[in-house]
Amino acid sequence: MADNLFGGKNSGRTLAGKQKVKTAKRRTAGSTRWLERQLNDPYVKRAHGEGYRSRAAYKLVELDEKFHILRGKKAVVDLGVAPGGWAQVVRRQQPKAAIVGIDLLPVDPLEGVILLEMDFMHDSAPDRLIAELGTAPDLILSDMAANTVGHKQTDHLRTMGLVEAAVDFAIKVLVPGGDFVAKVFAGGTDPAMLSILKTNFTTVKHAKPPASRKGSVEWYVIAQGKKG
Repeated sequence: MADNLFGGKNSGRTLAGKQKVKTAKRRTAGSTRWLERQLNDPYVKRAHGEGYRSRAAYKLVELDEKFHILRGKKAVVDLGVAPGGWAQVVRRQQPKAAIVGIDLLPVDPLEGVILLEMDFMHDSAPDRLIAELGTAPDLILSDMAANTVGHKQTDHLRTMGLVEAAVDFAIKVLVPGGDFVAKVFAGGTDPAMLSILKTNFTTVKHAKPPASRKGSVEWYVIAQGKKG
């Protein structure tokens, strides 16, 4: 895994004024910890204040600040779009871009975004995405992760299977010069996948944006400049 290109260990979090949550009679210790973390998460508070559907929006905001992913983009596919935070960022940064998102979960309507409630792994999904977009994309975003089963190795393999499918899709449909961003786990892309990306893109880097929780194993691979 490459060093974090954002540098440093500051995640933008503070312990000042930390709120404690009492364990309610019907609330488990785990749910209490989750609620306490949410109440004390500055990204959650910022998302509420700025109208984003999830704190995850800031992962894309920070990746864009570092790599200029959204600059000049006109046609975007958002894989794993729910609840819609990344699509909101794209819409705000590039209001004229065509955007199509897909997810197994239902997503409340987003102005200017076509939403497909279906499995990206279904054989018909790639063609449906391009048909709805109306053109070849110049950016593919993937924040997909498989539902966890509690077994670390199995969860990793399931999520990397989604990443592999997204990589294959990106290589097939991206216009020359297009970019691809995908969530991976600590350790990054495996050597074979990394080789494929480096063969098909001008630059390939890994990064962990500050908005990614400190204890999370997620990283992002950023492949830019799709070769013709």
